[in-house]
Amino acid sequence: MIDLEPFYLTLKLALTTTVILFAIGLPIAYWLAYSKFRLKAVVEVMVSLPLVLPPSVLGFYLLIAFSPENVLGKFFDQYLNTRLVFTFPGLVIASVIYSLPFMVQPLQSGFKTLPASLIEASYILGKSKFKTLCKILIPNMKASLLTGIVLSFAHTIGEFGVVLMIGGNIPNETKVVSVAIYDEVQSMNYHNANVYAGILFALTFIILLSVYLINHRFYKINSSN
Repeated sequence: MIDLEPFYLTLKLALTTTVILFAIGLPIAYWLAYSKFRLKAVVEVMVSLPLVLPPSVLGFYLLIAFSPENVLGKFFDQYLNTRLVFTFPGLVIASVIYSLPFMVQPLQSGFKTLPASLIEASYILGKSKFKTLCKILIPNMKASLLTGIVLSFAHTIGEFGVVLMIGGNIPNETKVVSVAIYDEVQSMNYHNANVYAGILFALTFIILLSVYLINHRFYKINSSN
């Protein structure tokens, strides 16, 4: 019998992570695209590290950082009454860190492809930087926004190493679909593992296909204009 709770937790985690990533990824991408800070490359490397680090390595260091014996974990535990290890909030924070480049890099590329004349014209008309961002830049980079949002969502759905290290395998709390697949394989219940994996494969395939089709449509519209 297939338990649907891991699907609920997975979608809840992916949605929560994507919303947070958009809120923090947009200003980071804007700053990386237009800042002339001399050490900007260091920040770009830090943002991009989850792309190349093995999930187990990142998960291990996050597990250490989230431990109540360390500064970050102690702060959340004592002042926010929230334990980060083996809890859903811990999964969210870990997922935000792990999926950060999947939001920031498409948005940064979107900002860089916009012509400088758009910003200059907005400033000449007396618009502030914030109004220029909201009313000029963001509406002209819809494809990049969609790519960042969907890639972050899809990447979070497929997480395994980090969520297993931080969340463990607690039913109704941290047992997402990827962990449920691992659990079924460990129990040699290949039928259930195949059902979980098949549904996850179909879901991510549909999500990515939708992105490519919509981006292709945006490209055709922009080309025709």
